[in-house]
Amino acid sequence: MLLFWFVPIPTSPTLSAAAIYIHVHPPHGKHQTAETQTPSSYTRTEKHQMASSTTFLVLTALLALLAGQVIASDPSPLQDFCVADKDSRVSVNGFVCKDPKDVKADDFFLAANLDMPRDTTSKIGSNVTLINVMRIPGLNTLGISLARIDYAPLGENPPHTHPRATEILTVLEGTLYVGFVTSNQANRENKLFTKMLNKGDVFVFPEGLIHFQFNPSPHKPAVAIAALSSQNPGAITIANAVFGSKPPISDDVLAKAFQVEKKTVDWLQAQFWADNHN
Repeated sequence: MLLFWFVPIPTSPTLSAAAIYIHVHPPHGKHQTAETQTPSSYTRTEKHQMASSTTFLVLTALLALLAGQVIASDPSPLQDFCVADKDSRVSVNGFVCKDPKDVKADDFFLAANLDMPRDTTSKIGSNVTLINVMRIPGLNTLGISLARIDYAPLGENPPHTHPRATEILTVLEGTLYVGFVTSNQANRENKLFTKMLNKGDVFVFPEGLIHFQFNPSPHKPAVAIAALSSQNPGAITIANAVFGSKPPISDDVLAKAFQVEKKTVDWLQAQFWADNHN
């Protein structure tokens, strides 16, 4: 038996409806002849079994369709705001909401002085000032944060990822050479996308992908503002994580992974890996 279902899916941004074809086999013991293919020839029990199987298949197909429309991101707020209660001992994904009666304007405010230049005298020549839920409790559940990034001449924000956020970066002063690398592709390549940005230019770094910014000017500093699609985007600086982890990753593992001698790995692990995030 061939059933045809027309299922509306109003929540999908790309599909207004889905057509589901389901082939239902006759009950065990029935042969697909002209005589037995007539629904009226089935017993009440057999019809009930077929109806149950059909319902299960339809629900499974619907779940498969809807699952494709789910977008992984910070959870959407279910109320106007959920100011983080950092004193709560309850452990949740994010922070417990403060009692709305205790919420004040200062929960949404921070005198961050983002108009002031930062110290960029570190070994990598950059300074990231992150404004996330840890600094503004009112960001809890809102799925957004930002950062000011200062670059010394020839300074860089080294290759890193944000495991929970897409980043959109705007250059306020100077010039930046930026780029990101794709995940492993079917052709075993990781494609690099790069661009030279000037004042006022904007560039997007997709969530979770390795990316970087470099100030190519030997004389002028640069400044950028980045918005991130998470209240707590996280950052994994590749060199620091690989060669500066505590305890260290086995040099046997890294020597094979990078196809270098172990003494090279040992030298890298002995370096001081500066953190430019504040």
